[in-house]
Amino acid sequence: MKFSRYFQELMLVYKAELDDLRTDSEGKDVMRHRLKEKREQLPFLLPMMGENPEMLVTAFHGAFLFMNPLVFENLASKEGNKLPSWKSLAAAVKLEPWADKLAKLVLAEEEGDRFLVTAACLEYLSRSHHTRANAVAEQDDNEDQDEQDESHEDSDLDGNYGRHGRDDGDDGDDVDLEEAGADWLAEQGFDRKD
Repeated sequence: MKFSRYFQELMLVYKAELDDLRTDSEGKDVMRHRLKEKREQLPFLLPMMGENPEMLVTAFHGAFLFMNPLVFENLASKEGNKLPSWKSLAAAVKLEPWADKLAKLVLAEEEGDRFLVTAACLEYLSRSHHTRANAVAEQDDNEDQDEQDESHEDSDLDGNYGRHGRDDGDDGDDVDLEEAGADWLAEQGFDRKD
C-alpha cells in the first residue's frame, strides 16, 4: 500500500504522539489519564486543527469503529486536499458514543470535516496490521540499504575490499582468535587461562 505524503508524515507524528502519551518518566502506563486530559483540552486546541492536526488527533484515539477497512486503505493514498467529506464515510466508520460531543465541536469548525476524516484514517492505520509507520520506515531503510549495496558493488569494480565494500581484516593470516584474545587479556593484566 502506498501512502500519500500527507499521511506518511502525519502517521509518523501520530505514532510519536501516542508513544509520548503512553508512559510517564517512571515508565508507568498513564495513557488513559493523558487521553482524558487531551479530550478536555480539545476546545482550546481547535485553532491549531488546520495547520497542526497532530496536536488534536490523539483526542480521538479509540473513537472509531471501522465498518469498511478498504475505504481507509484507499484514503491513505490521498493528499489532504483530496479527502472526501466526513458524511460520505457514514457507511465506513462510526463514532464511539463518548466521541460524539468531540466530533460536533470539531465539525463546527471550518477545517473540521477534513480533520475528522484525517483522524479516522490515522487511527485506522495505527491499528491495522503492525503499525504502518514502521512499514513506511522499513521501506525507507530498505531503499537506503539498496542504494548502499549498489555503491558497494560499484566499489568491487574498482577492486576495493570485496563484495560488501569493507575490509574484514582477513589478510590470509590464520590467527587463532581465542589465543589472540588471551594475549590481549594478559596484556591488560589478567591471568591467562590454562
